[in-house]
Amino acid sequence: MLETSARLLRLLSLLQARPEWTGPELAERMGVTTRTVRRDVDKLRGLDYPVEVDFGPGGGYRLGAGAALPPLLLDDDEAVAVAVTLRTAAGSGVAGTGETALAALVKLERILPARLRHRIAAMPVATVAPRVAPSVDASVLAAVGGACRDRRVLEIDYTARDGTPTRRRIEPIHLVAWGRRWYLVAWDRDREDWRTLRVDRLVPRLAPDGLPTGPRFAPREIPGGDPAAFVADRVADVRPFRCVVRVAAPAPQVRATIWTDQVRVDELGPQECRVSLASDDARSAALILTGLDADFVVESPDALVDELRRVADRYTRAVGRPAQPAQPIVPPTSQPIP
Repeated sequence: MLETSARLLRLLSLLQARPEWTGPELAERMGVTTRTVRRDVDKLRGLDYPVEVDFGPGGGYRLGAGAALPPLLLDDDEAVAVAVTLRTAAGSGVAGTGETALAALVKLERILPARLRHRIAAMPVATVAPRVAPSVDASVLAAVGGACRDRRVLEIDYTARDGTPTRRRIEPIHLVAWGRRWYLVAWDRDREDWRTLRVDRLVPRLAPDGLPTGPRFAPREIPGGDPAAFVADRVADVRPFRCVVRVAAPAPQVRATIWTDQVRVDELGPQECRVSLASDDARSAALILTGLDADFVVESPDALVDELRRVADRYTRAVGRPAQPAQPIVPPTSQPIP
């Protein structure tokens, strides 16, 4: 009986780890026959676990959505990762998750072994509230993430940057948190091209149970292979004001200091780099560059030069005295010794 119970827990853990398994794959991982796998699946279903079976070509077993949340089986590393993620959820940019994340963390830490609580305590995490109000609905984020995981076509209503509403059929590939926003990398079936979509601007069309209903698709390879880099390239130029400055500081230092995601830093030398920045206007750019705490020279445009002069005059007035013109340095003159 003990062996059967342990095997059922192992089967449940495998079903939770991947969207779908074939019978031979499960049998190999568990060291049993496919017949035993079928019997164990029937036992899980008898315990009200929603194990779905697809007997079609390439089909297999998958854990579906049920009326209640089944127990989650986590290994040590997964439990630590979940706890740390819950501690940082307050600053994630997802609406309504702060108190819920805290409640879930309390439940998790109550049952964690002491060795795992010590590991989590050794990883101090501080969160800073975002400068803008969270705008991503948690249920939308979960639905889109589920469609990415299950490789299901998603039909969405999307509002473009200019406010134009559109209907789209997409293959959702990967979610990326960039700056204080969430983006979805997807293949647009109607436009036959890759798209980077703001999650706060889309509304997925779902079944009554909140799950996507589209057909499955074979995942495509994201250009370049890196979802984060793909999003970075696509969103770097969405702001209307662009400027370029040369900064007298090492590139790694500037990358660590600058707080906007709309930037590219190119190394020019050990102590110099070029910063290409996109922002809403010259005022925003000046504010960001002032925070670098390093000397820089404006390469373009003139509007940034004018804004920096305006800011310089304001700072000068703030210290209570007019700006003094720079005095030329006169070299000392030698006098003949009498």
